Amino acid sequence: VQLVESGGGLVQSGGPLRLSCTASRNIFSITSMGWYRQPPGKQRELVATITSGSTTTYGDSVRGRFTISRDIDMNMVYLQVHSLKPEDTAVYYCNVRVNTDFGVRNYWGQGTQVTVSS
Repeated sequence: VQLVESGGGLVQSGGPLRLSCTASRNIFSITSMGWYRQPPGKQRELVATITSGSTTTYGDSVRGRFTISRDIDMNMVYLQVHSLKPEDTAVYYCNVRVNTDFGVRNYWGQGTQVTVSS
C-alpha cells in the first residue's frame, strides 16, 4: 500500500490549506487514518486522527484550527487548515493504521512540505 499526500506548499500566515492523502488500493481493517508532522529540528508529532468510528483526535497546538475528514469509499483522508501560523511549518505525513493477524501495522506517506510565511 502506498500513501500519497498532496496540497502542501508555501502559504501566508493566516491563510487556509487543504491536504489530501490517497491510498494506492483499498485498505481493509483500518482502525484509524491521520496526519502527523515534523517541524524543522523537532520530532514527529500528532496533528489529527480519525477512527473507523469517526472519532477524531487533535494535537493541542492545532485544535480548533485544523479539521480532519475522510472518504472511506475512496480511501482518502483530508486535513483542512483554517488559519495557518508560522509554527505550522513542517513536513506533514499521512498515516493509516490497520489491524492485521499479527497486530497493528502503520502505513506512512512520503510527506508533503508546508511552509508558512509570516
